[in-house]
Amino acid sequence: MDVLYFAWVRERIGLPRERVETEAATVADLVAELRAREDRYDLAFSDLTALRVALDQELAEFDAPLAGVREVAFFPPMTGG
Repeated sequence: MDVLYFAWVRERIGLPRERVETEAATVADLVAELRAREDRYDLAFSDLTALRVALDQELAEFDAPLAGVREVAFFPPMTGG
């Protein structure tokens, strides 16, 4: 699946997107896999309350299943102004 990173998540990881082969059942499982990769991923996902996730461009929760999902995007909450 394609994993996209936006804003400071992208800055911490150093990539805007990547292709990830995973057996993760949920977003939380995917995050755990990513955090185990390298320190930069661990840092980016250290506070999930500061992140939002979208599955195939629809907002989702971290316990959402990944079956059939083609794209996961991680980004900080948006603010208006």
